[in-house]
Amino acid sequence: MQLYAPAKINLSFEIKGRREDGFHEIETLMAPISLSDRLTIERGKTAGGIQFSCDDSSLPNGEENLVVQAARLFQKATEIGAGITIALEKKIPHGAGLGGGSSDAATTLLGLNELFETRLDQKYLVELAAQIGSDVPFFILGSAATGRGRGDIVEPAKLPVSFNLLLVKPDFGVPTPWAYGRWKNSRELPEVNYASQEFSGVRFVNDLERPVFEKFVLLGYLKTWLCLQPEVGAALLSGSGSTVFAVLCGDADAEKLAARVRENLDSAMWTHICTTG
Repeated sequence: MQLYAPAKINLSFEIKGRREDGFHEIETLMAPISLSDRLTIERGKTAGGIQFSCDDSSLPNGEENLVVQAARLFQKATEIGAGITIALEKKIPHGAGLGGGSSDAATTLLGLNELFETRLDQKYLVELAAQIGSDVPFFILGSAATGRGRGDIVEPAKLPVSFNLLLVKPDFGVPTPWAYGRWKNSRELPEVNYASQEFSGVRFVNDLERPVFEKFVLLGYLKTWLCLQPEVGAALLSGSGSTVFAVLCGDADAEKLAARVRENLDSAMWTHICTTG
């Protein structure tokens, strides 16, 4: 079977403090978007074996890959003895704040549950997903959601409108643990506006912009530049970045804006036009 693993953006991301377990207490509003990886999941020929392949050679393909971890966890939880074969085709850039690896893991759980007809309910799948990573439970829901705790406590939410987006990413990523580690002692850049933005009934804000922009000044400049463009109603770093997304006004021409990004900022900048799910 073939399944699509959607990326996400964080429309809001607020850090409430550090927890005793070493994680940070957060509150976030996330939405799936129409950019996705593709997974092909089939029964394998070797009992108990997991055969995994990916078309992106820069990603690990062993036990450290979240897809393999999800498949292994599924086998353990269901005591399914059959082999599993998974092929992953990547479209979501990694180190981008778009949740690609987490979505691939969640989609693996959903796909295996369907393939083997194990009828695990959504609540249990969310519990399994939380064992893999903080963002993974969100992708089990298949809708916009609020995330609390370390991001693993999720509740479905409804956005007032569907947003048209332009994603913009330079050719580097930002390690999420690093961004969290710098959050408390980081400083704001004087020329960047970190205040919340209101657009179409949604509040856009991200507490990780402060540490990320302090180190990666280009991202702060990118957000500021996007906010000045007439097509843009709001612009924000997604998660820990390095993707900055622009929320487009009305019938704005996203192609023209993307061309302007490459012309005025960096001809090699990755851009993608999409919508919230």
